[in-house]
Amino acid sequence: LRLVAVLRGILEGEKAAVLKRDRHLPLSFHRRQEELKFNVGLQRLQHRVREIQALRDKGEGLGQQGEGVGTESPMQSPMAGAAPQELSTLILEAVKELEVTKQQVLKRIQIWKRQQQLTGNGSVFEENLAPLQKRCESLVEVHFQLQQQVMASGSELGAELLPRLLERFNEVLSSLVRR
Repeated sequence: LRLVAVLRGILEGEKAAVLKRDRHLPLSFHRRQEELKFNVGLQRLQHRVREIQALRDKGEGLGQQGEGVGTESPMQSPMAGAAPQELSTLILEAVKELEVTKQQVLKRIQIWKRQQQLTGNGSVFEENLAPLQKRCESLVEVHFQLQQQVMASGSELGAELLPRLLERFNEVLSSLVRR
C-alpha cells in the first residue's frame, strides 16, 4: 500500500506539471475540433447540392423519356409523383444543414469578436480574419449553389414551399452579413 501511495503521488505530480506547462492545449484542441466540424458540415452541404442536382437531372430525363413513348407514361407517373416529394425533402434537409453550418460560423465570429475585445485588457490576440473570411466565403458559395437549385426546382416544389425556402435563404445570408 505504501508503494501504491508513493506511485500515486509521483503520477499526480507529473500530471500537475504537464497541465501547468500545457494550459493552452485544450483551447487549440477545441479550435481544431470546431474547424473539423465546420469542414464536415460544409462537405455535407456540398454533397446535398450534388444530390439535388442529380435528382433534378434524373427527373428531367424521365420526363423527356415519358413524352416520346405513350406506353411508358403509366410507369412514369408514380416516379413523377415521388420525385418532387423526394426533392423537397432533400432540399429541406439541405436548408437545415445550411442553417446549422451558419450557426457554427456565427459562433466563431462571436468568439473572434470577444478575443478582439479582450485585447484591450492586455490579452494576446494572434488570430487574423483569413480563416473566418474563408469560412464565410465557402458558406456563401454553397448557399448560392443551393439557392440556384431551389430556383431551378421552383415549379416542382410548389407555390407554398418556394417562398418559405427563399425566406430562409434570405435570413441565412442577412445574418451572415450583419454579423
